[in-house]
Amino acid sequence: MLLPDRNTIDRLLRSYRTQERLVLARPHDLAARRRFEDTAYTLCVLMGERTAGAAVRAAERYTAPRVPLMKVGGSARSGGVTAD
Repeated sequence: MLLPDRNTIDRLLRSYRTQERLVLARPHDLAARRRFEDTAYTLCVLMGERTAGAAVRAAERYTAPRVPLMKVGGSARSGGVTAD
């Protein structure tokens, strides 16, 4: 499965948030609303979600900092150390 570029998703997410504030401040600005809806649609497509809210949540999870893997007993694990 192809995954979108994290930098692209991060940029789109920041753009979505900026445009969201603009649309809330100027609800009758049709050009601003159109840009906002286009950005929301792009996030939906790239994140494989049907709604803008779900796409934003998925994008936030996708761009969140990764937890580094810990090396335990010669194998990589993401979590705590297990007792042997």
